[in-house]
Amino acid sequence: MHISEVMTTLTIQIGIILFAVRAGRRIVRYFGIPSVLGELIAGIVIGPFALGCIPLPGFPNGLFFVKELAGNMAVSPELYAFSTIGSLILLFSSGLETNLGLFLRYSLAGGIVGIGGVLVSFTSGVAAGVFLLGYSVTDPVCLFLGVMSTATSVGITARILSDQKKMDSPEGVTILAAAVFDDVLGIIILAVVLGFTTLLVDESGSFNAVSIIRIAGKVFGIWLGFTVLGLVFSKKIAAFLKIFKQSYDFSILSLGLALILSGIFESYGLAMIIGAYVMGLSLSKTDIAALIQERLHGLYEFFVPVFFAVMGMMVNVKDIFSRDVLIFGAIYSVVAILSKVIGCGGPAMLLGFNIKGALRIGAGMVPRGEVALIIAGIGVSWGVLSERLFSIIILMTLVTTLVAPPLLNVALKIPGSGAKKDGMGEDSASASWEFYSDAIASIVMDTLLNNLKAEGFFVQMLNIDEGISQARKGDIVLSITESENTVRIETSGPNMNFVKTAVYEAIIELHFTVVKLKNLSYTDVLKKELSGMDGAIPGGVLDLIQTSCIVMELKGETKEDVIAELVQHLAYKGKLDDYDLVLYDVLQREHIVSTGMERGIAIPHAKTEGVKETTVAIGIKKSGVDFGSVDSEKTHIVILTVSPLKKHDRHLQFLSAINTIFRDKDIIEQVLNAKTPTGIVEMLHRQEC
Repeated sequence: MHISEVMTTLTIQIGIILFAVRAGRRIVRYFGIPSVLGELIAGIVIGPFALGCIPLPGFPNGLFFVKELAGNMAVSPELYAFSTIGSLILLFSSGLETNLGLFLRYSLAGGIVGIGGVLVSFTSGVAAGVFLLGYSVTDPVCLFLGVMSTATSVGITARILSDQKKMDSPEGVTILAAAVFDDVLGIIILAVVLGFTTLLVDESGSFNAVSIIRIAGKVFGIWLGFTVLGLVFSKKIAAFLKIFKQSYDFSILSLGLALILSGIFESYGLAMIIGAYVMGLSLSKTDIAALIQERLHGLYEFFVPVFFAVMGMMVNVKDIFSRDVLIFGAIYSVVAILSKVIGCGGPAMLLGFNIKGALRIGAGMVPRGEVALIIAGIGVSWGVLSERLFSIIILMTLVTTLVAPPLLNVALKIPGSGAKKDGMGEDSASASWEFYSDAIASIVMDTLLNNLKAEGFFVQMLNIDEGISQARKGDIVLSITESENTVRIETSGPNMNFVKTAVYEAIIELHFTVVKLKNLSYTDVLKKELSGMDGAIPGGVLDLIQTSCIVMELKGETKEDVIAELVQHLAYKGKLDDYDLVLYDVLQREHIVSTGMERGIAIPHAKTEGVKETTVAIGIKKSGVDFGSVDSEKTHIVILTVSPLKKHDRHLQFLSAINTIFRDKDIIEQVLNAKTPTGIVEMLHRQEC
C-alpha cells in the first residue's frame, strides 16, 4: 500500500475513534460507570471484529481491516504506534502525580496493605494461569497474568469514598496510601517480568539460577539506577527545561525526555512505559510538575482515549463471548477480586482493623484499569498473549471495574466501626462551603491547596475529573472535594478547627485580592472606552430582542425600581425560572460596579441559574433615572440581559453589540421617539452586519 493511502486511512481512523470515545464516555457516565470503560467499549464496537469490518465506500473490507496482521495485533502498526504514544503520556502523567513524599514518609499501614495486595494478586494471577492453562509457573503467559492482577485504579475508589464521606476514615486513608505503593511495586514487578520473559530460559530450555540472578540484577540495576539518577538530578533537569522559558515549550520537552528514556528502556528489554513513569516520577517533586500536567492535558485528552479505544479494538467479539473465554474470564476475575480482598484485607486485620474494615479496604483495592490494559497491550505486542487471552484480560478489567463500586458501597454501609479499637477514626467530621459559582469554588480550591503546600502538606490529586484531592502532613489528613460550586473537606474532629482556619484564610486572601482589583481605576476607563468604540455586530445576536419584552414607559424612579420592573416583566412573559434569584443576581452585579454607560444608556446584566437561556428586556424612561453613569447624566434607555450561569454563549457578544449600536446618538433618538416595540426591534435589526 502506498504511503499516502496508509496516512489517509490512519487519518480517517483517528477521526472516527475520537468521536467514538467521546460518545462512549458520555453514555457510560450517564449510568455512573467510569469513563475509561466507555472508551474501551467504544473501541470494541468500532473495531475490526465488529462495526469496523462493515464494507464502506473506499474500504471494501471495512475501515479497520488489516490485511497482514503483525503477530497477534488486530490493528495496523501505524494505529498501534499512535496508541503507544497515548500509553506513554498516561504513565508519564502517573509518574508526575505520584506522591513520592507520601510513599517515603507516611502510612506504614498503607505500605503493608499495598505490598500484601501486590504479592497475593501476583501469586494468584500466576496460579490461575498454571491451573487453567497447564503452563509452568515461570511461563511468560502466567507471569503476565500475575502482573496484570496487581494494578489498582484508585480514581474509581476515591469517587466512592468521597460520595460516602469516608475519604478521611481509617479505611479510606489506608486505601489511598496503599494505592501509591501499589503503583510503584507494580512497575517494578513488570520490569522484572519483562526481563525474565526475554532471557530467563537458556538454549537448552532449562533454568539457570545464575542467569536468573543476573537478569534480576540487570533489571533492578537499570530501573533503580535511572530512578535514583532522575530523583537526584530532578532539580537540574527542571532547571535545564526552564531554559526554554515558555511553559508550553518546557512542558513539551519534558515529554520529549520521557519518550527518549522510554526508548532507552525498551532497548534494554524493559517496557517503554517504565521509562515514561520514571521520568514523570523524577519531575514529580519539582516546581514545574503541576504546570507540566496542565500544559500536557490537551495531549492527554487526545492520545490516551485513543489508546483505550485501540485496546478495545484488539478484542475479538466472537472470542469474548465464547464458552472457554467466559469461563476462564469469570475464574480469573473472581481470583483478581478475592486476591485484593484477601491480600489487602488480611494485613489490615493485623494493623488494627476488624473484618468490616478489612473488607472495606480490600474492596477499595479491587478495581483494575489503565495499567492493566497497558500491560496487556505490551503482552500482545511481545507475542506473549494470544487474542483469546487478551479478551480474557479485557473481561477481567471490565468485571473488576464494574463490581468494585457496588461492593465497596455495600461494605461502607455495614453498620459499625471498621477498627478493632473503639473510637479509632470515629471522630470523623466534614464541612462544606457553597459559593456563588463554579469559578469561585475553583479559585478558593486552588488557593487553599497552594496554602497547604506552603505549610508543608503533601497534596495529591486522586481524581482530576471529579475534583478529588488529599492533603497530608503528620497526623493531619484532609480529603478535599470540589463539586460544582461547593468545596467539601473531610478530616478527623480535632483537625476541623485547622480546616476552618485554612478555608477562612484562603477566602480572606482572595477577598483582599478582589478589593485591590476593585480599587483600580480600570473599570471607569474601560467603560468610557466601550461607550465610544466601534465594533462588529454578529449576525443573529440581536434576535435576542423580542417585541414582547420591551417596556415603552418605565414607571420606576430609581435604578433598583427600574431593574425590578424589567425583571418582573420578563417573569410575566414566562421567560424566567426564578424571579427572586434573577432579581437578586442582577442587583448584586449592579452593586459591584454600576452598568450606567454614557449618553443615557444602561446595560444591567447578570449570569444566573434563574434562566435557561439568554433573555433580554428593554425599557424606556424618557424622564430619566439616576444609574450612576460615567458622564453623570440620567439614563433613558435600559437594556437588561440575563444569561444562564453555565451556558452563556452569546452573553458577551450581545453586550458588545449593544455598546456598538448605542454609541450613535441618532440611534438613541430613534429608540426614544419610537411609537411601538416593533419599530424599535426593526430599527435595531437594521444595524446588524
